[in-house]
Amino acid sequence: MPYKEYLSSIEEIIEDARNGRMFILVDDEDRENEGDLVIPAQMATPDAVNFMATHGRGLICLTLTQGRIKELGLPAMAQHNEDRHQTAFTVSIEAKEGVTTGISASDRARTIATAIDTSKAREDITTPGHVFPLEAREGGVLVRTGHTEASVDIARLAGLNPSGVICEIMKDDGNMARMPDLITFAQLHGLKIATIADLIAYRLRNDRIIKPGVATILNIIGGGDFRAVVYTNTVETVEHMALVKGDLSTGKPALIRMHSFNIFDDIYSAEKTLELHRAMEMIEEEGRGAVVMIRGARSTNLSDRIKQHLETRERPAPLLRDYGTGAQILLDLGVHEMILLSNTKRTLVALEGYDIKIIEQRPIKMNRNDPIPVRDEFYE
Repeated sequence: MPYKEYLSSIEEIIEDARNGRMFILVDDEDRENEGDLVIPAQMATPDAVNFMATHGRGLICLTLTQGRIKELGLPAMAQHNEDRHQTAFTVSIEAKEGVTTGISASDRARTIATAIDTSKAREDITTPGHVFPLEAREGGVLVRTGHTEASVDIARLAGLNPSGVICEIMKDDGNMARMPDLITFAQLHGLKIATIADLIAYRLRNDRIIKPGVATILNIIGGGDFRAVVYTNTVETVEHMALVKGDLSTGKPALIRMHSFNIFDDIYSAEKTLELHRAMEMIEEEGRGAVVMIRGARSTNLSDRIKQHLETRERPAPLLRDYGTGAQILLDLGVHEMILLSNTKRTLVALEGYDIKIIEQRPIKMNRNDPIPVRDEFYE
């Protein structure tokens, strides 16, 4: 990373959070590649909110755990989340008492304080309002690599209320600030910068959410024998599976296919099914590699997608893959360098924090004599 000398350690960021100091978190360049001002919600004074509004210029949001969102009875802003990063906005809120117009820095700080106060309940807030809550996924950045989860993780690691206030940083011209701009901004205002990738690495040294379970040998048509290992996500109680060929812990790059279970692909897309089987044939030819098969996080996922299809009569967009889950499975298998089997460009994000490198992306031929289909999409 070319800007490493300007970055602070996660330990330093946690200490700043504990002492009520604002900081900047930057996500992966293959994701939003943006920097957010972050402060634990417990420390969000009117001055802090005003600083975000004046200097950050982005949308000021309150990040909350799923448990707190449920306690406050906040429904999702949209029934079908079409945001490509699945940012989980709820309806906007306002404190029921102690505010005037709701938009001032002091009013928003009051609303934030009310929302995170565990002695307060649904009747203490009103909707809509001028504060925008975001629901953090359980498991934090090990499940989803966003600013929402990162801010809650940092607050929790600092021993504070597990919530945060975040705001995107924009330049004077209204465009998003990128790393060179963020460095200048941080130096001007005396703030530290850290990356979500480093937070992932920090948590990986201390936390694991994936547990291996049942294993057996499966004979795959065209792919030969694979060792099938079931993994359980202990946070969301969802089972995933890895189909493994050979020893992946030798240190040599391994052929890896990341695949999400998707019933609509089985129905509509013969190409996706063929890609999966061809990937297994390529791994068989190589004699070493794995297919990591990730399932959706929520038990209602299929029902929701069927309902969406009935309402829109369109094929639902693919859900985002849980990269943290897949990365932890790869680490358990001993993979640190991989050759990604994919016909979609730039498929995985935020792998640096997991100490996994994609050293090559190898396309999958649908047939040995067919041309290689390449789709220029961000997600598969």
